[in-house]
Amino acid sequence: MAKRVFRVGLLLVLQFTLACCWWTPEAYALSEEQQLISQAWRIVNYSYVDESFNHQNWWFVRQKALKHPLSNREETYGQIQEMLASLDDPFTRLLKPDQYRSLQVNTSGELTGVGLQIALDEETGTVAVIAPIDGSPGQKAGLLPGDRILKIEGTSTVGLTLDEAATRMRGPIGTTVTLTIRRAETQAVEEVPLVRELIALNPVNSKLQKTPDGRSVGYIRLSQFNANAATEIAQTVQAFEEQGADAYILDLRSNPGGLLQAGIEIARLWLDGGTIVYTVNRQGIVGSFEAMDEALTDDPLVVLVDRGTASASEILAGALQDNGRALLVGEKTFGKGLIQSLFDLADGSGLAVTVAKYETPNHRDIHKLGIVPDKEVTLDPISRDRLATEFDRQYQAALDLLIDPNVVAGVH
Repeated sequence: MAKRVFRVGLLLVLQFTLACCWWTPEAYALSEEQQLISQAWRIVNYSYVDESFNHQNWWFVRQKALKHPLSNREETYGQIQEMLASLDDPFTRLLKPDQYRSLQVNTSGELTGVGLQIALDEETGTVAVIAPIDGSPGQKAGLLPGDRILKIEGTSTVGLTLDEAATRMRGPIGTTVTLTIRRAETQAVEEVPLVRELIALNPVNSKLQKTPDGRSVGYIRLSQFNANAATEIAQTVQAFEEQGADAYILDLRSNPGGLLQAGIEIARLWLDGGTIVYTVNRQGIVGSFEAMDEALTDDPLVVLVDRGTASASEILAGALQDNGRALLVGEKTFGKGLIQSLFDLADGSGLAVTVAKYETPNHRDIHKLGIVPDKEVTLDPISRDRLATEFDRQYQAALDLLIDPNVVAGVH
């Protein structure tokens, strides 16, 4: 009996030992460079919007990256970038320490450069202008939404990430950077020298104007959704209300977006209630942001949009349109319906990762489709000082809608 128990015990020990050998994790310790790769991989693994990871085995992608010999940090960054490139998502990207700091400044303070909001053209691999920042060197030089940046200082933009392109365009105040541009309207290629400036990111310009019938219309141009945007808009609306504004025009043309939360807070300024935006994560779980408090005003509102209206701008425009709060005038918007979050990496770099897509209150998915305005009006390029004047056909169309009593009754 004792022998039998001993044999059974020995068998169990043997089986346990074999099992331990089978499930032993990787026998080697990760180097510092491999740990950074592994950290980036984990962030994407747990948060990326597409759980198929562009129809590939994401674990195998990690193993391939870790097997690559790494002798310095730049090689590590290269492996992380190659890993992210396999997702085929230009918005999910590595931000090196200086790029990460610049992005954080871009949404909250000032930057030194040429003032262009850019995106990757997926068909050509070049960099496209979404919109120039108001008053920036890019805007003063006449660069327009849809223009393609073929070269920066003679270097092709094909193969550059957005952050690499942005870094090449930034530099000390007073220095010059030359861009090779293909114009969207004419397809002409030209060299455009730009002198870098300190660009103040004041997102709001406004004025109160009288219509021919004597009513006061508050014109508010919002150029970017940064940390100050909601406060600036609120203060402007309150000031116009005190001055007796009867209606409003909110100009989101050439506004490339910015902080999602800023877009939500600005929508709440105009809405008494209702859904602002739905978000859909990788599991298909739908979340929403709602308008909860009384709006600052119930005066009629028209929103101006164009092909440079993107991201958070489209969230705001879609919320106001779907809730019947405003009519949209202009051109179909850019069509960026993906939401990114920022994640810190151990060495001071970061990842921008697409974590969800958004839908308008009527569950419209506008990614690559854009939002079609209620009244389509094209506009030939005009200088900044002619915006919201008699030379601005889209602005004049908005005024005409606000003057029409039948229309005004439907845009409260």
